[in-house]
Amino acid sequence: MPRLNQRLGLTRYEADEAYKQALDFYKKGDLDNAEDQLGKAIDALPGNSEYYAARGLLFLEDAEYEQAEADFVEALRLFPYEMLAHYGRGAIAYKRKKWDEALEHFTKAYHAKTDRPETLYYLALTHYQRGEYASAAERMFAANELFEKANDKRKADSGRWLKELAKHRLPTQKSLLEGG
Repeated sequence: MPRLNQRLGLTRYEADEAYKQALDFYKKGDLDNAEDQLGKAIDALPGNSEYYAARGLLFLEDAEYEQAEADFVEALRLFPYEMLAHYGRGAIAYKRKKWDEALEHFTKAYHAKTDRPETLYYLALTHYQRGEYASAAERMFAANELFEKANDKRKADSGRWLKELAKHRLPTQKSLLEGG
């Protein structure tokens, strides 16, 4: 039987408050306190996959790969379609040069949320590492458009990759659309 405060929704409130505090600490660059607050959120509401995925991303940013992966695995156990967890697992696999695993997780992250340019960006890089230049160019072009639409400074990185991919003599997106 659930605790009384869970039935009244107090646990959810406490967990959400800790999550908000974690995001505030993250914005200030204080990863340790952000991780601590996410730990409190998880303690209050251990069935929330988003909390595990968010803490995993903090661990990933802090180069604590084993802790990050453990949180991503738990998030996916709780909710197999958790976008952030698939993204994080893809990032770890990419760093380890496990291209097939990276592709699998980035693809699942993309399907969970198709409007995230960073997922398309890393999908493109993964295709590039696999020698799949046409797929890489297609994904990078889409990422570049989303970065541009959001006025995101990462557009410069995707633009540089598009130039790199052009060296592989691939048809441009425009020529593909025009049938050329």
